[in-house]
Formats: sequence, structure tokens, C-alpha cells
Amino acid sequence: MSNHIKAFPIWGVFALLSNIILMLAVILLIWRQYKITPEIPSTPIREQREPVKLDWNNQYVPPELGPRHKLSYPEWLDILKQEAKITAQKKPPRLTILAGDSLSLWFPPELLPENRAWLNQGISGEVTNGLLQRLDFFDRTQPEIIFVMVGINDLIRGLGDGKILGNYRQIISYLRNIHPQAEIVVQSILPHGGEGATWEGKEKLLAIPNTRIRRLNEEIKKIAIEKGAKYLNLHPLFSNKQGNLRSDFTTDGLHLSPPGYLVWRTALQIYFQQEPAPQNKAIDNTSTDFDKLSRSRSVTRVNRL
Repeated sequence: MSNHIKAFPIWGVFALLSNIILMLAVILLIWRQYKITPEIPSTPIREQREPVKLDWNNQYVPPELGPRHKLSYPEWLDILKQEAKITAQKKPPRLTILAGDSLSLWFPPELLPENRAWLNQGISGEVTNGLLQRLDFFDRTQPEIIFVMVGINDLIRGLGDGKILGNYRQIISYLRNIHPQAEIVVQSILPHGGEGATWEGKEKLLAIPNTRIRRLNEEIKKIAIEKGAKYLNLHPLFSNKQGNLRSDFTTDGLHLSPPGYLVWRTALQIYFQQEPAPQNKAIDNTSTDFDKLSRSRSVTRVNRL
């Protein structure tokens, strides 16, 4: 028995303790910052039907970028257009779309909440106007929910708040018009890491006060509610006491780390549990075949989980 104990590596003990501490920290953070509730006065808050399930084994798995990391913007457009076309043809039940920039793009498929068909329409470096111009890619799909997160790249490029908000109005209006039966969920812009950022464009981040991002989020929230969409406030979950992106949730002060995506996943799970169960929409246990598209990317972004 003693030999087995001695054989257990000390790093394994530290890893286990780190996982436990991180899990408790995230649970406490979500408990204290329960602003992720859909912020529409007429929407009642329902009690959770079952505990949120977390997969903490994936938190330290680095993303495998592969050839897809080198794709150009036009190449990404072609891929996303193909994926949306196939999804429209397959008509998977409970289709949920992620629309946005690299934060959505690199959301690990294995961490996306289960029992849904996911279509990832994120592109690295995307801005609000770019997203607006390609919303027609998934016009023919029949999504149940569309999650939107975009705007940080607009700020990095020096776009004014008025232009960003104007684009948000058009994005929400377009989605409401084309997908009247879908639930449109606008997610807050996340903070950046401030002085602790290591991203190559750090000076551009430092030119954007995180207080400005918070004020911009307040305006985005007003537009979402005005347009009949829902607003998911993720910002408090990712902020430290200084209002910057928490270092343990980011890889470089801009992009998210695996633990950061676990927090996002948890927020989505809680959101889904608060929503009324869909009627007459049975979950199809069959998987959708996207083998042809997966050759162009190391991880298929349209995923049946």
C-alpha cells in the first residue's frame, strides 16, 4: 500500500488541488455575479431544474490550432458559408448558432452544452460590420437560439461607440426579421487584460479603457431589449477587482484560456436551464456528417453533442 502512495507523483496532487480550487472559485464567482440572467423585465427567473455539470478534465488542454489558424478572411467566409448551407439542408433539431469573432470561433466543441446542434459562425478578427454583412450565410437555417458576441475588434481598430451601436441595431433587426421564431441573445463584450496583457497588440488594448467597454455594454443592453432580444451579461464573470480580464481566464489578455471557456460554458448551461423547455422538439441522437468540411479545419466547428 505504501509503495502505491509513494508512486503517486507530487505534480498529480497539485493538479488535483488546482482543479478543486478553480472549480470552487468559479462556482463562487457565478453565485456572487448572477447578472448573467437574461435581462428582460418580463422574463421570469426560473429555478434550475438540475445541477450544472462541469467537465473540469478539459481545462488544461491546449487548443490545437492546426492549418485553420492560417486561413485568410475570404477562406473563412467560404468555409462558414458551406457549413451554414449543409446545416440548412440537414435541419438539425435545437440548432444553436454562435455568431461573432475569435472568442466564439475557438470555443472548444467538447465544451459546448450538450443536447443541441451547434453551428459556429465565428471568424478571427471579426468586427460588427463584417458580421452584419455575412448574416445571410445562415438565412435558410432554422435556429432555436442565436448567440451574438462581437465588438472588441471594432474598439481595437479605433471605431467609435456610435458606429458600433449602429451596427448592433442592424444586426439584431436583421436577425429578428429573418429568424422571427429564434431567440436572439446578445452577449456582453468581455474586458481585456490591461497591463498584464501579452497580446502582440497590447498598446491598442491599453488605449481602450475597460470602463469604456462597460459603458458600451450598457448601451448594447438597451438596444437588445429595445429590439426584442435578450442580453447575457458575461462581463462580471470575467473581470477582476480592477475591472480587467482575469489572468486565469485568458491566454494573452484578449483571448480565452480553457478555464475561461469553462466559465462561458457554465453561463450558457445556467441560461438554458432558466429557459422554458421547447415543445415538440425531440432530440435526435443521430450525428450530422461534416467530414468534408472537417478536412479544412482540425476541429469541426459545426458539432452535434
